[in-house]
This record gives sequence, structure tokens and C-alpha cells, in this order.
Amino acid sequence: MNVKVLSVSQITEYIKKVMAVDPILNNVSIRGEISNFKHHYSGHMYFTLKDENAKIKCVMFKSAGYNLKFLPEDGMNVIASGNISLYEKDGQYQLYINRLEPDGKGALFVAYEQLKKRLEAEGLFDKKRKKALPKYPSKVGVITSSTGAAVRDIINVMTRRFPGIHILVVPVLVQGEEAPRDITNAVDYLNTREDIDVIIVGRGGGSIEELWAFNDEFVARAITRSKIPVISAVGHETDFTISDFVSDLRAPTPSAAAEVSVPDKRELKYRLDTYINNIKSLILKNLNEDRALIDRYKSILNTLSPAIFLNQKRQYIDTLNFKLDTAMKRNLDMAKDQFRNFCTNLESLNPLSTLSRGYSICLNPDSKEVIDSIEKVSLKDNVEILVKNGSIECEVTGLSKGSVVIENTEK
Repeated sequence: MNVKVLSVSQITEYIKKVMAVDPILNNVSIRGEISNFKHHYSGHMYFTLKDENAKIKCVMFKSAGYNLKFLPEDGMNVIASGNISLYEKDGQYQLYINRLEPDGKGALFVAYEQLKKRLEAEGLFDKKRKKALPKYPSKVGVITSSTGAAVRDIINVMTRRFPGIHILVVPVLVQGEEAPRDITNAVDYLNTREDIDVIIVGRGGGSIEELWAFNDEFVARAITRSKIPVISAVGHETDFTISDFVSDLRAPTPSAAAEVSVPDKRELKYRLDTYINNIKSLILKNLNEDRALIDRYKSILNTLSPAIFLNQKRQYIDTLNFKLDTAMKRNLDMAKDQFRNFCTNLESLNPLSTLSRGYSICLNPDSKEVIDSIEKVSLKDNVEILVKNGSIECEVTGLSKGSVVIENTEK
């Protein structure tokens, strides 16, 4: 039997044709662990799938990986689906992948975890970069579907809580392939306006696939670079998206976002009334304290008043006048008494008083000297004798020395 001899190229081509018509090899899914992963600059991905006993080379072209939700990495367990064919240059068979999913976890979940980890490492979740919401916004930008229940809930809650608030709704797709671009453009657009104080980005609840637009990296980075504070309001309270982590505030629902974005008019009125009452009480308290202080100052001023001082001085002067009058009267009375005593004493010493009692005084008629001794006269001298009712001129006819004896003539 003659055996046909084939070239390497011929046998390789034959094996490739055999593999191409094999129904199993043309549509196969393989479970394994990724190793030697390389992401070529062309967009193609090359790696090896292995288990405990074997390994197979794999390639995923850019066109097949365009819709891949996660980034493969070494050590990841995956299920790769595609067809097995022979690569002629190496003479090795390899799996040409058209679909790749994580083994045990959904592709979206893995992609979510990968993006979350990467953005967190960049610091996009850091609380320090979070912007504070304005307390009293004038205009709120709302990025959501124009036909969903979320936009109605947001408008109803905001207008009820804060009537007169201006709301600008930017309608976007909130699910599907075009949704991330719509949301990104809407965030960027609102940042070109100067009248927007806060932005709400969100939608109602749904599956992870329906909420996936809010896990998109472009949307996350648009929210991050927004100069206007952004509130993320995606799904229900139990739903968490990347937008929730990068936004300045995460609201569990669109209605909750509306509540935190604007103040409650009734609460403001209550607080304002409370402030007014407190101010009134404080003013009244201050007035009462000021009145009491004024009354105290009045009392002090009354105590220190010049009128009181003058009145006291007037009273003092009156007292002095009274004392002066009393002293003058007393001194005058004393002077009168002394005068009377002086007069009495003087009267007793008055020569005229002696004359009135029958005595006389002998005088030298020339010198008017009292002659109280016979030595002061001589015979034939003229003398003047004073009596009570006049004077007598006499001539000395005789002198007789001796003591004057006054006899008592009373019987």
C-alpha cells in the first residue's frame, strides 16, 4: 500500500479543514483559568486557558472584545466560547473567542468590581473631593428620562417642598448602548451653564443590565469633573452604582434626591418663626435688662444729682444760719449782760454817782487835778469843789492834817 507523502503545509491545511467541519470544535465553551494575558495595542487579546492537566492558547480579536464588560486578567476563572482552529505558522491549535464570561460571577458584576477598584485607587471616591450642596438652590438640573416615573417624582417632590424652585430637565437615555454618551454629554452641558446650582443624575429601579449606564467609566469621570455638585439617584435603596460612589451625594431614590436637593418650605418657615421668636425674646430680655440698668443708673444719678447736692448744701447753710443766729443771739445776750455789768460797775465807779450820794470832789481849778491830799494845796489857794449839781469856787483858809473819820449818824 502506497502512503501519500504530504508537506507540512498540506497536512496543516488538511487538519485545519477537518477542524473547521467538526460541529463540536466550531461551537465550543471551555472553562479554565487565564494566564499569560496580553492586551495588544491593536486591541486584540492573547492569553492561555489552563486547568490542572492541560492548557490551550486563546485569542480574542478587537471586534469580539468591543462589547466586553470586564477586563480579563491573570488568575481569573472564565468560560470562553468560540471555535477551535489551527494557526498554521505555529502549527498549534487555539481557541478563537467570540464570547467571554467570568466563571461563577456575571460579566457585569466583574466589570463593576474592576472599575470600582480602579476608580477608588485613583481617589475618585475620596470624601475630601466631595462638594457641598447649596442650602438654597435657585435652579436644579435633572438628568434622566423624560418619560419615566423618576422625573415626575423629582418634580413633584421639589415643587411641594420648595415652591418656586426652577427645574431644568435634560432628557437622556438611561439604558442601552447610547445611554452613557447621553448622560456624559448632559453633565458636561449643564456645567457650561452658570444658572445651575445642583445636578440630579438618576433613574428608577431595574436590573443590573438596565442600570449599567450608570456604571460606565465615561459617566463616572463626567460626574467627577463636574464643577457643579452632583446627586446620584439610581434605582432603589439597595442598588449601588459607580455613579453613587463618584457623586457628591448618593440618594437612595430619585424622590430622596429631590428631598435633599432643596429645603422644605414648611421647615424653613418653622425655623424662621423660631428664630424670630428667639430674637424677640432676646430683644425683650435685653430691653428689660437695659431698663433695669437705666433705673439703677437713675438711682445712682439721683444720688449724685447736683440738685440733691445743692439741697443738702442749702440745708447745711440753713443749719449754719440757724446756728449763727443762735450764736449771735446768745453772744448778743451775753454782750448785753456784760454791758449791763460794765455799766453797773462803771456806775459804781462813776464820780458823779459818789456826788449824788452827798460827796464832793476838790479840784485844782487850773489843772483840774483832783486834790486828794493837803500837800497839794496851800493857804490862800483857790480850789473848785464839785457837787452833784454844780461846782463851788473856794479859797483855802486853813489846813488841818489828820485822818478823815466818817461817823455813822444813823440812829
